[in-house]
Amino acid sequence: MRIGELSRRTGVNAHQLRYYEAQGLLEADRGTNGYREYDENAVLRVRQIRHLLGAGLSSEDIAYLLPCAVGEAPELLGCPELLAAMRSRLCRLDDQMAALARSRDALADYIDAAERMGSRTYPPFDGADPERVPA
Repeated sequence: MRIGELSRRTGVNAHQLRYYEAQGLLEADRGTNGYREYDENAVLRVRQIRHLLGAGLSSEDIAYLLPCAVGEAPELLGCPELLAAMRSRLCRLDDQMAALARSRDALADYIDAAERMGSRTYPPFDGADPERVPA
C-alpha cells in the first residue's frame, strides 16, 4: 500500500509516517516509480508506535522496544535489556514529575504570600490598570 492508504487506515498523517521511517521505526520499499510501498504489517507497526508514543516514550526508545512488541496495544516481551530501558525512562519521568511538583509548590507559596499581603499594588504601575499583572 502507498503512504496515503497507510495514512487513511491508521489516522496518522503522511508527514508523521515519513518521520517514523526516518527514525527507523517504519520500513517501506520503493516501487519502480519511486513511491513508498508498505506491507500489511505497517498498519500494526504504526498503531504500536502511536501507543508507545502515548506512553511518553521517545522515538529512540521506541526503536529499541519495537522488536519486542507483540500486538496492537502492544505487549512487550520482558527481556532484561528492554526492562532496563523502560525502567530508565520511568525514572526520568519520576524525576521530571518531582521537579514539576517542586515548581508547583513554590508557585503556590508565592501566591499564598501575595494574597496575605493584601491588595497593595507593588510596584506602582504609573497610571496603568492596578489589576493588570506584569508579564
